[in-house]
Amino acid sequence: MIHVTRLNQTPIVLNSDLIEQIETTPDTIISLTTGQKIMVLESSEEIVERVRLFRQSILTPQVYTNGKSASQKND
Repeated sequence: MIHVTRLNQTPIVLNSDLIEQIETTPDTIISLTTGQKIMVLESSEEIVERVRLFRQSILTPQVYTNGKSASQKND
C-alpha cells in the first residue's frame, strides 16, 4: 500500500499491486487493473519509488527487541 494525494489535496492509500500503468500528461494519472483512473499530485518517479520502498519493506526481515527476526524461534 502506498500513500498518494489526489489533485484536490485528498490523501488516499492505494494498493500498489493494482497499478497497471502510470501516465504523465502533464498531470500524473494512475491506471488500475480495475479500470479506474486516479489523478494524483505525485510524479511517476515518486510513485515508482514509493512502490519500490513498500515492496522492499515486505521482503526485509523485521528484527524485534530481543534481537531475533520473525523467522527465528523464541527459545
